[in-house]
Formats: sequence, C-alpha cells, structure tokens
Amino acid sequence: MIRPSCLVASALTAGMLLSTAACSNGGGDGSGSARTDSPASPASSVPASPVAEEPGAASASPSPSVRELTAAEARAALITNSDLGSQWTESKGVAAWHDTLLKSKVDASSFITDKGNAQQCQKLLDGLYSEDLLGKPRGAGAVTGFDDSDNDAQMRYEVASYGKNALDAQLKWLSTLPDLCDQFTAVNGKGDRQTVQVIETQLPHEGDARQGLRVTMNGKLEGDPDTLTLDFAAVRVGDSALSLTNGGLAGTEHQSTEQAVQAGTSRLQDVLAGKSPAPTQG
Repeated sequence: MIRPSCLVASALTAGMLLSTAACSNGGGDGSGSARTDSPASPASSVPASPVAEEPGAASASPSPSVRELTAAEARAALITNSDLGSQWTESKGVAAWHDTLLKSKVDASSFITDKGNAQQCQKLLDGLYSEDLLGKPRGAGAVTGFDDSDNDAQMRYEVASYGKNALDAQLKWLSTLPDLCDQFTAVNGKGDRQTVQVIETQLPHEGDARQGLRVTMNGKLEGDPDTLTLDFAAVRVGDSALSLTNGGLAGTEHQSTEQAVQAGTSRLQDVLAGKSPAPTQG
C-alpha cells in the first residue's frame, strides 16, 4: 500500500518530490541512492537491471595450480653428505631399528583421557615407518640417505611437490602432535613395550613454513634396554617441500638436522627459481 503522506507529497512542488521518492522507498539508508526492491516503489513494475556478479562470489575459486618438480629438478635439490659434515657417508641401507621399533602399535589403554588421540599417535608412527608424514607427493620426487658412522645414526632426506594447501594442512597437524601425543606406550611386533615421547624442536627460519619434531622411544628391544631418538623436520618452499628424519639408537645430532634444513632450503629455492644450486659446502 502507498502511504497517504506520500500521496500528499506527490502533489507538491518539484523540490518536494525528492521527499516523495524517499518516502515511497521507506526512507534512505544514508548512502544517497534509492533502493529498487521496495514493493511501494513507483518503478517496481520495471525489471531491474542485472547486477554483475563478482568473480568467485557464487562458486569456490579454482584450486591454484601446483608447480610440480621434474625428476631432474628434484634430484638437483637434494643435499649431499658434504652439506652435513665429514662423519656422514652415503647410506648402505635401512637401519634395523626402522622395522623393529617404528612398526609398532599404540597402546590405547595408556591414554587415560582423550583416547581419540591414540589414533593421531598411531598416524605419527605409521608415517615415520612408511616415510610419508607429509602425504603422497604430486609428480616427481627424489630421496637420498646418509649414515653417521660416529654416532650410529641415519638420515633420510626427501624433496617433492605436494601443493601449498596440502603441505600447510600437514604442517598444522604435525604441530598438534606434541600436545596430542605428549607421552604414550607403543608395542612392537615382538611384544616389546616402548614409552614414546613427542616434543617440538626449533628449526632455522628457512622457507615459507616449517615444523620440527623429536620422537623418543625408550624401552626394551628383545630384552635389552634401548632408546631410539629421531628428529623429523619439514620445510615448505612454495608448492614443494624438503623433509628428513635423523637419528638412531645412540641419539640424534640436531646440528646435522639444522645443517640439512639450511642447505636443503637454499638448494630447493634455487631449483624452483630456475637456477643451478650453489656448490655444496665441502
């Protein structure tokens, strides 16, 4: 219905017609423009002009393209033992503790509260064993390994493309593990029980995002006391990342982890920029 006050206003002078327009639209919003969707508007019978839709307003924006490394680029981005120190040599094979300790099952009864966290801790152990804590790479990747003869340790180092969103999600999950899996019990295939502790470690401020963890498994292996200590480190550079595990039954040298992160990030950045990586430190 048209309000009577507006009918009166329509008979007044041209100056008063401005008040009529505002009245017929139910008042202004302070922006100086009249609404066109009011049923009382005299122009309501005229179809409104279509409003241009902003890009992405009605549908999700497409996923950004992933810059996938080629096989040659991934190999070029790998570090060498010269980046780590004279005690590191090319690996001669996977250490025995990889199967005997990492292939373990979480004892859910060790979680007095928040028993759902046991699943996250099992995911951690499974990822360490299968060596895919960052998920499955997209496209090519490259892996290398080193042995530390002085400290009876081993390092596995990988470079691959995953996609920024996927990497950020995995890094965020990894950052929750020191709280979710602070300490728990795991049992290997031979029934040996290990007390597992997970803490966060600090990494050099390299790349676009990073996360460091230290996992310690303390107990008995075939009746003998043992302690496995592993550093895990991951650094995202664009859509790609480097990741590594470093440690063994005699502990881990965190300095070697930091050296690998610094040298590896620089090499990966060079490769992604289309440059030849700088020579290793030697």
